Amino acid sequence: MSADSTPILRILISVVYSVVCAVGLVGNLLVFFLMRLRQGRKKSTINVFITNLAVTDFQFVLTLPFWAVDTALDFSWPFGDAMCKIILSVTVMNMYASVFFLTAMSVTRYWSVASALKKKAYRGSRCVKWVCAVLWVAATAATAPTSIFSTVTVVAGEKLCLLKFPEGHDWLALYHIQKILIAFIIPMLIVCVNYLMLLRFVRRRSMSSSNPKRRSRVTKSVAIVVLSFFCCWMPNHAITFWGVLVKFNLADWDKSYYMVHTYVFPLTVCLAHANSCLNPVLYCLMRPEIRKLLSGLFWRVSTPSISNRGGATRYFTQGETQGVVPLQVLDNAQTSLSIIDRKGLPSSSMIPYT
Repeated sequence: MSADSTPILRILISVVYSVVCAVGLVGNLLVFFLMRLRQGRKKSTINVFITNLAVTDFQFVLTLPFWAVDTALDFSWPFGDAMCKIILSVTVMNMYASVFFLTAMSVTRYWSVASALKKKAYRGSRCVKWVCAVLWVAATAATAPTSIFSTVTVVAGEKLCLLKFPEGHDWLALYHIQKILIAFIIPMLIVCVNYLMLLRFVRRRSMSSSNPKRRSRVTKSVAIVVLSFFCCWMPNHAITFWGVLVKFNLADWDKSYYMVHTYVFPLTVCLAHANSCLNPVLYCLMRPEIRKLLSGLFWRVSTPSISNRGGATRYFTQGETQGVVPLQVLDNAQTSLSIIDRKGLPSSSMIPYT
């Protein structure tokens, strides 16, 4: 059976697209909600970038049902030429926008931490809206070739949604080179340089202030961010670059390339798309202040179930400790309570109530 006739791979990809769409919708809607609460308390540049990143990922996952149907139908596009141009352009634009905002966040994170530790005012929030506008314009400009050349083309009796360039392989090769450079290599270099500078800065500060805990936390966060970005996008761009070499006759079009491009390349596309699900977790839920806010919301939601068992309750926060206390057990004296701290470990603390 030829590789083009295997329905199992197509069904698997369609299922993955559907799962990524569902998880991405829930994750990014949660980010919108948390950022709205957070923005009301304290405005910051990084929160604005996270919100814009969630917008790009949310728009991106909305296109996945169309690609799931297209894949399940053996890449036969049933939605017409106009939707082909719209969906393909939106997909590519949000890919660029997502990478641009991730890169901007790496720069912002370094400067915000450096300025805070140097006790200098960081005023980047004043121009953050202009930066976001420029990034959206840049993503739109990078998507121009897709918007111009995307169309429904009949190939072997099937209607396919693809890019139809003028005659010759050079156009498609140049398009792929642009994608590799602008959407991976240059952003990856900027991200790595900024996070290496951040680690170097924090290491020097932690050595002078004897604070290895902060250094360990920042190092772990940076490693997860860089590795997730690299692992999600590198396989797809590596195979794309292999295709560029083939188009320029610098590599042979042989059976190995055919098998990799047929079987492995669709899986790398799924992995790259999964990055839209990881972004809300990595850039929002991993932040301690956001986790604390989410934990507070959880306790507030669970308050009615406790009050139904024994009267009114009160939500409290002490340092990094949060809990819900029945009011009838409280008096003016100190009361010993069994609580759960931020790490989820039970402990006994004396909480004064006045």
